[in-house]
Amino acid sequence: MEPGNVTQISEFLLLGLSEEPELQPVLFGLFLCMYLITVLGNLLIILAVSSDSHLHMPMYFFLSNLSLVDICFTSITIPKMLVNIQSESKVITYLGCITQMYFFLLFTALDDLILTVMAYDRYVAICHPLHYTVIMNPHLCGLLVLVSWIISILHSLLESLMVLQLSFCSHLEIPHFFCELKEVVQLACSDTFPNDIVMNFSAGLLGAGPLAGILYSYSKIVSSICAISSAQGKYKAFSTCASHLSVVSLFYGTSLGVYLGSAGTHSSQSSAVTSVMYTVVTPMLNPFIYSLRNKDIKRALERFFGK
Repeated sequence: MEPGNVTQISEFLLLGLSEEPELQPVLFGLFLCMYLITVLGNLLIILAVSSDSHLHMPMYFFLSNLSLVDICFTSITIPKMLVNIQSESKVITYLGCITQMYFFLLFTALDDLILTVMAYDRYVAICHPLHYTVIMNPHLCGLLVLVSWIISILHSLLESLMVLQLSFCSHLEIPHFFCELKEVVQLACSDTFPNDIVMNFSAGLLGAGPLAGILYSYSKIVSSICAISSAQGKYKAFSTCASHLSVVSLFYGTSLGVYLGSAGTHSSQSSAVTSVMYTVVTPMLNPFIYSLRNKDIKRALERFFGK
């Protein structure tokens, strides 16, 4: 089969999670509910942090940024999926697919980097409490978030521009509910070796790198907590990072499970189903983890609603 010119490609087909007609209303209702819960929950976190002066501190500044990223993260994929189910269409335009892929890569990397920044914040708070306000000043906090945005933008731009250089054949079915980078590259007829190199390098740099930073931060945090003499002091120190640790475990546990599981089964459809965990479920659960385990957030929400 002769490769087609990339400029002649007009659309891709998103096969979704299932092609069974009877499952489409169930999937539509389920994902609509999860999307609304995700947006509402994360929006409440942002409103609570912005409206309560008691929460104007680095930890909650990073949390509000994480909530914003989670809203954008799910808004890139779920609405298009819902539209396709409702209209009984699987089509996504070539430009729409590249755009969706770009923003998905952007917010995935940003989610990862902000979790790493939050780990550093907890490290400074527990290991250097007397210098916390000096180290985590507003200038540094803003700079950390800005650098995270810049790295994420450059990474997603590089990956997307490399995909634009590929030529595609006539078989343009993506066995996923969104334009996932790896699936799109596999459809190309031209040489994808440079794309594979960049994808693997990026996975190591933006996946393993931040994870190593988080693990290092928590190794220092655990050492500092163990050095505290009183049990109450240990509990208080651990409680300040318990929510973040839960979110990190959920994010990395689900994402690693998806890619390791799909590598073992070699099934694109299985990968699409399991990827729901980190693309939809994790952003939905984050607000619950932080609000249920954090008294400051609870009080801020109560004050916001005037209770």
